[in-house]
Amino acid sequence: MTDAVGSIDMPDAEDEAPESKKKTRKGGKRAKKGPLGRLALFYRQIVAELRKVVWPTRNQLTTYTTVVIIFVVIMIGMVTAIDFGFQEAVKYVFG
Repeated sequence: MTDAVGSIDMPDAEDEAPESKKKTRKGGKRAKKGPLGRLALFYRQIVAELRKVVWPTRNQLTTYTTVVIIFVVIMIGMVTAIDFGFQEAVKYVFG
């Protein structure tokens, strides 16, 4: 059975590349540096990424913290109410 490209059983000729044309990776920048150079590069990249972060203002941080604390308190209340309900149901069923 064939489709628009070619046979299902035989791969297309364009997909196969001879072994001599395949490029092998030799490690790039990592191969040229020792362990300390790689560690220094890692820390430089960390600092560069942290500079891209948009840090919240004090007002935003206070707002986010308040929202999280209120949400946690509400969830604690809900779980407590459900737990109390299950406790009473178990007492009713089992005596």
